[in-house]
Amino acid sequence: MTPSKHKSERAELGKKEKTMKVVGLISGGKDSCYNLMQCVAAGHEIVALANLMPQSKTEIDSYMYQSVGHEAIDLIAEAMQLPLYRKEITGDSKSVGINYSYTSDDEVEDLFELLQNVKDDMPIEGVSVGAILSDYQRNRVENVCSRLQLTPLAYLWQRNQQELLCEMIKCEVDAIVIKVAALGLEPSRHLGRSLRLLEPHLMAMHDKYGLNVCGEGGEYETLVLDCPLFGSRIVIEASEVILHSANPIAPVGFLKLNKLKLEPKLPQLNFYSRLKNVPLSDSDGYITDHGEEATEFVDDNTSSADETVAHTVTIKTVSCCPELNAVSNDGWLWISGLCGNSASCEEALKMALEKLKSTLSTYGHTLEDVVSVSMLVSDMSKFVELNKLYVDVIKHVNPPTRACVEVPLPKNCPVILEVVSWSLPDDAIERDPPIERHTMHIQSISHWAPANIGPYSQAIRVGEFVYIAGQIGLVPGSMQLVRGGVKSQCQLAIRHVGRIISGIDSNTNLRDVVQAVCYVTNIQVINNVRKLWEATTNNAIVNYVVVSGLPKNALVEWHVWVHRHNSSFEYEETGKCVNDWSISIYRRWNYENNISAVVCHVDCPQDETDTVPIEVYQETFRYVIQKLQLGHEGDSTSICNLKIFYNVQKAISLTDVIDCINEFEESITVIYLLVPVVGLYSEQTFLSICGVRKQ
Repeated sequence: MTPSKHKSERAELGKKEKTMKVVGLISGGKDSCYNLMQCVAAGHEIVALANLMPQSKTEIDSYMYQSVGHEAIDLIAEAMQLPLYRKEITGDSKSVGINYSYTSDDEVEDLFELLQNVKDDMPIEGVSVGAILSDYQRNRVENVCSRLQLTPLAYLWQRNQQELLCEMIKCEVDAIVIKVAALGLEPSRHLGRSLRLLEPHLMAMHDKYGLNVCGEGGEYETLVLDCPLFGSRIVIEASEVILHSANPIAPVGFLKLNKLKLEPKLPQLNFYSRLKNVPLSDSDGYITDHGEEATEFVDDNTSSADETVAHTVTIKTVSCCPELNAVSNDGWLWISGLCGNSASCEEALKMALEKLKSTLSTYGHTLEDVVSVSMLVSDMSKFVELNKLYVDVIKHVNPPTRACVEVPLPKNCPVILEVVSWSLPDDAIERDPPIERHTMHIQSISHWAPANIGPYSQAIRVGEFVYIAGQIGLVPGSMQLVRGGVKSQCQLAIRHVGRIISGIDSNTNLRDVVQAVCYVTNIQVINNVRKLWEATTNNAIVNYVVVSGLPKNALVEWHVWVHRHNSSFEYEETGKCVNDWSISIYRRWNYENNISAVVCHVDCPQDETDTVPIEVYQETFRYVIQKLQLGHEGDSTSICNLKIFYNVQKAISLTDVIDCINEFEESITVIYLLVPVVGLYSEQTFLSICGVRKQ
């Protein structure tokens, strides 16, 4: 079959994905082979296979690599009719922490050299990786890929193992067990048996002992004898069982393959043709077909084009907000209003990042301590250029989370940063358990949630707090916006938020969100996205904000923070009136009352209102601070952080806003950010405030 015909077939299998030339990391097992099938379904071209093999022994102890069954690797490459690159494993597991950085003579460096050899020979762009649950393995492959400027493709990542095993079998992956090391699996009974026949037993052992049915706990290893990628089937002519450990509870044994051969399959087809009749889903299929989280592609009453409004506004009161910062006794640092005085977005960001480094240093923090960054830009079309500048500064292994939106900023201040950082103070009292920081920075393309290939992490957890990066409705496997309009985008973005929360901490979920900002590009969609959110959460307080643009021209973006004990938070709705103005507050606070959060709306029902009276500003901020400080009145150690969204199409006096906030400077510390937006919760909303107090 001609190359052009192959290209056409790949395009048919994966229409939306950016196609890449891919090398497959192959162990011989079901996961590495099935992930290659997923790569083909996504439209990528498999151009080579790569394998790391033991120097002499059949089985080695490695944190990274499957070595049992290595005798079959040459035949697998021949069956796929692909070139094979192999390298002996010479390093050891020297760096065994979750995160990895270059370590001489580590076994990870063998992988680097192997992939470097492949890249020197052919123009590969991606690497197929069969990781399902192992952060240890994924982090190391991502480290190597990052250094070689390759994209890791891990389509099995975080898949439900029961669903995945069933799916592999349905998609004609014929694999046998060649190693067992778990309670419920015996060398004499289970080695050499096919997964198809063992599936009921594996499910039963999962129910009885908690066995990982895909073997992700090291319970078993497999060898693929046939799959749709193979033009020939592997036949085992001679083998023997090697008992590695005779433990009476969980004996360990493996199958030594002494004689193998290939048996051609008829008719002779390339594997793109063989995959046509296999029930493989493309990236969209993993959004619509799986479980309770499935997204329904809906046809909204308004088209996607109608949902994105070209905002032409008369900006009356936009100016740069003051630069403010404060640090709490337990190491939280808030930095607000960092901007650069330049008409160039690029120069403005450079200046803002220099100010960030200087401010962090003043408080004894470093860039590695930054937890969350909110980036406001005046022109989203500059995002690519700005991102390059950002990564020149924020380039450490586990960068902060980030949310980016376009708002109508003044010409001399086109980029503004708001930053949250945390570093345990030197004089901090020892806590039990101690405060720890955990970061989720997954760069592999998968069907789980969007990869963060850029300089930001999906989530960071510090103690009980979890900060999540802004999420839009990207299909994870293609990194393209889901079709169907704002409802589909919203539902998918919420699913991403929930999966990321559970990924950073298995004991938390979407219902643990305390406070959120929902950015949309059209006020008309707020009611729809609000209903979708309220159907899935537990009293989270949300501010709905209309901005002029979002990354990738998305229609909705969710930016949330979570507390691991959200179930202990109370909820209150309250409000008051000042003449014709209404001030509404939604409040959350925890049992200890060391955390308080509010969302406040300031509305005027009158159609024509030229100005906001000064007394409305005064009463609004008194009310917000009162609610945040409730139970801690007069406590000078309090720090209140306010994000103040104001509608630039309304008559807002920022001078009055700042003067009213400054009334509190002698009693408490207030850090605030003024955010100009093109709309708020309703047409009658002038101001909308997100406030947080941490004690």
